[in-house]
Amino acid sequence: MQQHGCLIIDLKIYCNDNKYNKDYENAIKYYSEALELNPSNAIYYSNRSLAYLRTECYGYALADATKALEIDKNYIKGYYRRATSNMALGKFKAALKDYETVVRVRPNDKDAKMKYQECNKIVKQKAFERAIASDEIKKSVVDSLDIENMTIEDDYVGPKLEDGNVTVKFMEEMMEWFKDQKKLHRKCAYQILVQVKDLLAKLPSLVEITLKETEKITICGDTHGQFYDLLNIFKLNGLPSESNPYLFNGDFVDRGSFSVEVILTLFGFKLLYPNDFHLLRGNHETDNMNQMYGFEGEVKAKYTAQMFQLFSEVFQWLPLAQCINNKVLIMHGGLFSEDGITLDDLRKIERNRQPPDSGPMCDLLWSDPQPQSGRSISKRGVSCQFGPDVTERFLEQNKLDYIVRSHEVKAEGYEVTHSGKCVTVFSAPNYCDQMGNKGAYIHLRGADLKPEFHQFTAVPHPNVKPMAYANTLMQLGMM
Repeated sequence: MQQHGCLIIDLKIYCNDNKYNKDYENAIKYYSEALELNPSNAIYYSNRSLAYLRTECYGYALADATKALEIDKNYIKGYYRRATSNMALGKFKAALKDYETVVRVRPNDKDAKMKYQECNKIVKQKAFERAIASDEIKKSVVDSLDIENMTIEDDYVGPKLEDGNVTVKFMEEMMEWFKDQKKLHRKCAYQILVQVKDLLAKLPSLVEITLKETEKITICGDTHGQFYDLLNIFKLNGLPSESNPYLFNGDFVDRGSFSVEVILTLFGFKLLYPNDFHLLRGNHETDNMNQMYGFEGEVKAKYTAQMFQLFSEVFQWLPLAQCINNKVLIMHGGLFSEDGITLDDLRKIERNRQPPDSGPMCDLLWSDPQPQSGRSISKRGVSCQFGPDVTERFLEQNKLDYIVRSHEVKAEGYEVTHSGKCVTVFSAPNYCDQMGNKGAYIHLRGADLKPEFHQFTAVPHPNVKPMAYANTLMQLGMM
C-alpha cells in the first residue's frame, strides 16, 4: 500500500501541478508501474488514460478507459475518459453514448452536460451533412464566388495582390501585416486560395524532384499555427526563393492560434515559387481535425464558414509524399500497415478526398515508427506503428536510402531512428506553449543527401493562447 501511495503522490506532482511542467510521460511511467503491482485497479487505468490523452496517444487512452470500465462498469470517470478519447479520434457517436451515461449519473455536472450537448450537436451536424451529400453532387465553393466584384474598401491599407498575382513585395508586406496581428482582406485571401487550388490540383500525389550536386533544400516539419516561429525559420534560414527552396511536411494548422496566417503565408510562397516551394498534406489538413483543434473555428472567426469550406477543398489537393533524387522519401506520418507498397502505388492514390480510416493514404498521414520489429496497434488509434524491419524492407524494395517524416513532437526538434533509415523533424518549438521542445529543420544537399540538422527555440508571440479557437470539447478540463 505504501508503494502504491507513493505512486499516486508522484502522479499528482507530475500531472496536476503546473510547477512541474505537467510531465505526463513520467505520469505514464509511474502508473504503468502501479498497474504491474495492482492490475485490477480501475483508477490507475483511468488516470493513465488521462496522461495518454495529454500526450495525444488517443488509441492508448481509449484502450485504458475501456479497461477501467471492464474492471468497474460503475466507474463514471472511465466513461468520461472514453468519451474524450473517442472525440479526439472523431468517433462522435461512440463519444455521445458515454457522455449520455455521465449526464444520467451526474445530472448536475455542468461540464459533462455541456460536453454532451456539444457532442450531440456535432453528431446531428454530421448526419445533416451526409444527407445533403447523398442528395446532390457537391459543388465547389469556387463556383459560387465572384472575386472580381469583391470590393476592397477605401480604409483598407494592407497588402494587395498585384494584378491578381502574388509577388515578392506582396509576400513581404503580408508577413509584416500578419506580424502586427492585422487581417488580410478577404478578396486577397480568396484570390490566393483559388489560385493555389488550381496549382495543387495539377500535381501528382507523389511529387518527384531532382537536386543537383550544388543545390540544397530545407525540410521543415509541423508548424501548427505558430506563425511567429515560422517567421523565425525564415529569419534564420532565409526567405524562400528559387535558390533557397523549402519543403513543409504537413500539419500547418490547428492548435496554434495563428493558423490562418501560417497557411496563407505558405500558400503565397507556393504561388510565388511553384517549383521551389513544396507542401505536403498532414493529418491536420483534414475536416475532422480542423473541427476539433481550432482551424475551422479560427477561419470562421477571422473570415467566414464559406472560406473554411474552400480551405477544405484546397487541402484535399495537397500531395501526400515527395521523393528526392529517387533516394529520399518524405511524408508526414510514415510507412504502411502492410508490406509490398511501392512508389507506383503512391502515384496512383486518388487523394482529392478526406482520408479513409485505413490503407496507404491513411498511413502516409498517420503512422509512427517504433523501436521494436514488426508492427503494432497505433498509440493514436489510427493506422499503425512500424518497426525497423518494416522500414528496411520498404526501402530495399523501392531502392531508397531513408525516409523523412514529421508528425511527432521531439525534445530536440528531430530524431534519427531505425539505424539512420527513419528521420523525424518537428518545427513547432515549445509546442502549444507548454512542451518546452526545440524546433528543427533539415538541410539536404544534392551532393550527398545526408541530413544536416538545425535547431532553434521558440520566440515570443502575442498573448493569444493555443487552442483559442478549438472546439469547446477540446478546450475544457478532463474530469
